[in-house]
Amino acid sequence: MESMKSTHHVMVFVSFIGILLAYQCMAQPPEASTTLASELDALIQDYAYRAFVHPHTGIPYDGQVPSNLTGIKIAAVRLRSGSLRRWGVSSYKEFEIPIGVIVQPYVERLVLVYHNLGNWSALYYPLPGFTYLTPVLGLLAYDAANLSATNLPELDFVASKSPISINFSNVTPVPSDLVAKCVWFDLDGMPHFRDLVSSNVCSTYRQGHFSIVVNSTEIPPSPAPSIPPGPRHGHGKSSSKVWKIVGGAVGGLIGLLLLALLVVWLHRYRQSRKVAEMEHRAEFGETLNMARIGNTQAPVALGTRTQPVLENEYVA
Repeated sequence: MESMKSTHHVMVFVSFIGILLAYQCMAQPPEASTTLASELDALIQDYAYRAFVHPHTGIPYDGQVPSNLTGIKIAAVRLRSGSLRRWGVSSYKEFEIPIGVIVQPYVERLVLVYHNLGNWSALYYPLPGFTYLTPVLGLLAYDAANLSATNLPELDFVASKSPISINFSNVTPVPSDLVAKCVWFDLDGMPHFRDLVSSNVCSTYRQGHFSIVVNSTEIPPSPAPSIPPGPRHGHGKSSSKVWKIVGGAVGGLIGLLLLALLVVWLHRYRQSRKVAEMEHRAEFGETLNMARIGNTQAPVALGTRTQPVLENEYVA
């Protein structure tokens, strides 16, 4: 009975560990990653607006992100809606905005906030099955009426004539037989894939976040790294360290589980041996010597417990 209870406790422990590991290894649901990206957009809007110390219309200002987001680059430029529609913006970081951009709802002035997520791209915009060849770049529009405002909603703007061009630099090379794709993440975080305009240029008619990706399953494994890791590999190193820690913790839990199973098995083995010895003694008792009587073997006692006494010895 005691061994059955121990086994039951071990099975409950195993089930608990399995549920815990499954929960930890579960990928973030789309709602969680979308919320994370939206929170980052709001934070970047706040810090980008802080760059407008003495703002001038049409001049981009680089902003600074908090130290815990080092690697992300941001900028902001204030424009008149009418001038944006009539003249566009020939060069704003990697973006080239043509004439004919319509902003809704209409505001007199707007701010275009630029994002370069660098090695944080895959964290805020996970894309299972694909590898990023460039950092994720973002372009979002906000009302410029109050440059001290925070948590502003994005304005909707549409390129009504020709598309906005995104000229990516430092695209990671891939084998020539693979086909790279542009990916556009809308304001809901949903990815949309399109063909490249050229080897490093994507186009869009709307705001959002953009990058160039390739199907990860089509990339052959590299036998050994030949290119020293650059800044974009920083997050990969952090992920590797995290996985090592998680692997060590899982290994430790598995080791404890195996040790617990071994202790239970030894306990049950000793109990079964004791029961077997008791049954053996009860069944066979003491061993008697055998002697031949005629043509047969018969058990013979080693001796008698009391010596026989004749009845007449008690007669006076």
